Amino acid sequence: MSIKTKLLNNLSQIPGWHTNRKIIVIESDDWGSIRMKSSATINSLNKMGIDISDPYNLNDSLASEQDLAFLFETLVSFKDKNGNHPIVTANAIIANPDFEKIKNSDYTEYHYEIFTDTLKKYPNHVNSFKLWKEGMNNNLFHPQYHGREHVNIFRWLKELKNKNSKVRLSFEHEIFGLRNSKMDMRDSYMRALDFQNINELKIIEDNLIEGIEIFNAIFGYYSKSFIAPSYVWNSTVEKELYKFKVKYLQGISYQYIPEIGKEKLTKKLHYLGQKNKQGQIYLVRNAFFEPSLNRTNHSVEDTLHRINLAFKWNKPAIIGSHRLNYIGYVNEKNRDKNLKLFAELLKEIIKKWPDVEFMSSDQLGDLITKSN
Repeated sequence: MSIKTKLLNNLSQIPGWHTNRKIIVIESDDWGSIRMKSSATINSLNKMGIDISDPYNLNDSLASEQDLAFLFETLVSFKDKNGNHPIVTANAIIANPDFEKIKNSDYTEYHYEIFTDTLKKYPNHVNSFKLWKEGMNNNLFHPQYHGREHVNIFRWLKELKNKNSKVRLSFEHEIFGLRNSKMDMRDSYMRALDFQNINELKIIEDNLIEGIEIFNAIFGYYSKSFIAPSYVWNSTVEKELYKFKVKYLQGISYQYIPEIGKEKLTKKLHYLGQKNKQGQIYLVRNAFFEPSLNRTNHSVEDTLHRINLAFKWNKPAIIGSHRLNYIGYVNEKNRDKNLKLFAELLKEIIKKWPDVEFMSSDQLGDLITKSN
């Protein structure tokens, strides 16, 4: 790590909310959203010459019953000083594309299905939502709102009309989110809250609010926090979320803001405890555990270093750790390897900081609110 990087990492910890308590929050995105349907799908796409070398394409999928059971087994093996297990803030996508209905509309209309219905279509997933509830009841798994879907419906439908495109070929395999590192950020199909005009923004707002109501119907509570798909959203989205009791905005240090008439997204810096005009509080990730994405094989060490830096500056450690790290449905080796690393990380955290406290994102947000 360069001197410049070390300096920037330290400087980023200075502004915002501070505490002497050793708090760990684990934020994990994409729960409920589809990605790769099966290992057979991977083989088929490979034969068609489609580049699927990205780790998301090779490893990520809906969490199977076994994936969830193994994750919860790992979490329940550890406790903090208060007797609480590590808890995963599971940022959930509520709906997935209904491929059959979209195809029947000749790719002119977007249709969706609730993720609990999608689970029923996958082998080894029928009882997955039952396990979600068990994880919730045992304070291991705490869903928060990540959006109605994780696809930009405008760009996706536009590209689907081209029958020779890779997007259409992926659609035939019931996939929308093939990740391509060469794709320009503004052209990605994953950025659900990105828009080009006022009509698209209005549709986005309506879809987002509909998703909040569905979230409440499924889980029995309104989500206190929200994280935008791919960290792309604008202030109008924040205002709409506020109307539905969203008090905390998860994210990384940068927000990517779409604006009408601008080709590129605008970057805006955030820090922990910062408030917007509605009084909503930003929760900013300052550590990451992403072994499926980290090609250095130092995931545990890198995460511990970030945690140590946060605690050094009297900050909670908010760890970003996407769902793909815990999924073995399409690649068992991915899950098995990473759960061992996850267990190692949790063991080292408790060893190094025996006074550690595990919290969910909204619990941290509530603590910040009370201290102000």
